[in-house]
Amino acid sequence: MSALAVESDVRQVHPHNMPTAKLPDYRPPLTVRSYGLSSPGQVRPKNEDQFLIAVLSKALQVQQTSLPQPKVQYGAERGFLCIVADGMGGHAGGEHASALAIDSIESFVLGTLKWFFQLEGKEQSELLQEFQQALGQADARLFEEAHRHPEFHGMGTTLTMTYSQDHELFVVHAGDSRCYLHRDKSLYRLTRDHTMVEEMVSRGMIAPEEAAHHRLRHVITNSVGGHEPGVRVEVHKVHLEKGDRVLLCSDGLTDMLKDEEIAAILHTEAGAREVCERLVARANEQGGRDNITVIVSEFQ
Repeated sequence: MSALAVESDVRQVHPHNMPTAKLPDYRPPLTVRSYGLSSPGQVRPKNEDQFLIAVLSKALQVQQTSLPQPKVQYGAERGFLCIVADGMGGHAGGEHASALAIDSIESFVLGTLKWFFQLEGKEQSELLQEFQQALGQADARLFEEAHRHPEFHGMGTTLTMTYSQDHELFVVHAGDSRCYLHRDKSLYRLTRDHTMVEEMVSRGMIAPEEAAHHRLRHVITNSVGGHEPGVRVEVHKVHLEKGDRVLLCSDGLTDMLKDEEIAAILHTEAGAREVCERLVARANEQGGRDNITVIVSEFQ
């Protein structure tokens, strides 16, 4: 499969610096379609990546009634949760860490998260704080598991998560998996890589073009679990527009494909499933040196 020749603008931005249009007083809810795909790649013997796509909804389960109505009724509100986790730790540690982290997030969402409200300024801040707490609990759970099972000592995982409700996208991130927003012909990288090389670039120690091939590019400085407790959670909020596409991916994709090619594939008319398949296929064609996981969400 050859690269697609599409003129695209690729940039890394902070979400609050993104261009925004004047919003109308009323905007109908966006329709969300998501698809995820994971591949072990061409080199690794197993896949230590995990991903999750989930819909949160209010549900009323009817036990017994004299009325002719459905047994389960759903409220109009919907929340959409997507997670990509790239495990680290060797042997079974990495695979176990990424699975355990996602399981911990699921438990938090079901048991703790307060999301049934109209998301105004205060509620949005509280929601981001709750997601930060969710990653903190996942971090603690991985260390507890490693303490009980010494063979898992040092296991950890990157974790990049999005939650969308109405026209708002919340991004929660630790590690070097990434979240991108594709809007019109532009690709925006919303997350930073929490790596030694990224810190060296930010401090001016090396040029940005050196980062892709630097020998320390895979040294993670922040993760869920690992060798030091206390994950540092990066959070962002972005206003969504009709036609936006959001990509979550592990570094098995971004090590193989440049942002320009990712943008070109996202810019096609293909649906979320086909876009995922094209991205994974291209990464494998380029060598597939690591596990490759992608989630594409379309907002219409």
